[in-house]
Amino acid sequence: MIKSKRIAVAAMAAVLALAGAACGSDDPVADEPAAEEEAAAEEEAAEEPAAEEEAAEEPAAEEEAAEEPAEEAGPFLGLAFDTGGRGDGTFNDMAGQGADNAEANLSIAVQELEATSDQDRQPNLEALAGAGNKLVVAVGFAFGDALGPIAEANPDVFFGWIDGYFDAPNVITTAFSEQEGSFLVGAAAALKSQTGKIGFIGGQEIDLIKRFEAGYIAGAKAVNPDIVVESAYLGAAGDNAAWGSPDKAKEIAGAWYADGADVVYTAAGGSGRGMIEAAVEAGDGKWAIGVDNDECSFDTEEQKAHRLTSMLKRVDTAVEEMAKNVQDGTAEGGFYTFNLANDGVGYATTCGNVDDIVDQLEDYKAQIIAGDIEVPTSPEGL
Repeated sequence: MIKSKRIAVAAMAAVLALAGAACGSDDPVADEPAAEEEAAAEEEAAEEPAAEEEAAEEPAAEEEAAEEPAEEAGPFLGLAFDTGGRGDGTFNDMAGQGADNAEANLSIAVQELEATSDQDRQPNLEALAGAGNKLVVAVGFAFGDALGPIAEANPDVFFGWIDGYFDAPNVITTAFSEQEGSFLVGAAAALKSQTGKIGFIGGQEIDLIKRFEAGYIAGAKAVNPDIVVESAYLGAAGDNAAWGSPDKAKEIAGAWYADGADVVYTAAGGSGRGMIEAAVEAGDGKWAIGVDNDECSFDTEEQKAHRLTSMLKRVDTAVEEMAKNVQDGTAEGGFYTFNLANDGVGYATTCGNVDDIVDQLEDYKAQIIAGDIEVPTSPEGL
């Protein structure tokens, strides 16, 4: 430490000074100690702090080291992205943000691998576990067939699974109440709609995405029971192209806007970027609702004028929290839910286009948290 080095230099100078005095001088006058010189030396010595006092005033090297954040040596967090990876603007990017936050805030090393096909998921998990990571996070429900056997084969490694469930002591699985956040953006859509007609575009037609649809419809109907909600999906279960088809989303949204819909919500990963393009092209009064991430944060200025809000799914919080718990030794396998009550889901206000209805949305939020409103998880019967 810098301060410790300063002490050592001061001490060395004192030793050299004493050595010089002991060796004497060729000058006979200098060899005879004068009383005046001895008194001056004693006075000077009294004015200079002793090395022991200086050392006592300086913080010890051990104390300084204790105050500095410890850095984890070697791999710590392995992130296994599903298809789409970083850059999808929604789900995967939120997981990536959580890893970035953990790396910065916890001083840990992060490794990442992306699945470009269904066959990549298992070898990616195996590679991250085999590299010595203490926590490996699988991003997405599609890791179901791969994660269980690998977790069982690596009992000393913690595995996190976003949107999945596997019961094992070393598996931390997280689920989100997407229907609750979607209820709020559905209410926002109905409050802003001038035509009484809105739309929902899902990625794969699976139960997970139907939770988004169900909450959206329920929230809209809570505001306006007569509102018309169009729904469409970009692919069947297992069709990974559904998450990366902005052209298809743009085509569907554009047709709805032309037919009178004025708000569309897309829960389809990167496909949603096509919807915002359609809203811009449709002109004034046409709104787009994003998903998972705060999409206003990377919209163009032109797009921000059409971004009503985004349904926030705080995957970033889940990833960073898992890493923190593994690091401090408090991690336990089990099932954890992120909802409105713990800010695991919500809605964005960044673009400023819901400022006039925030009070109403917060009232609905309070009712959901209190249990006065039970949000459905399936659109059947809505």
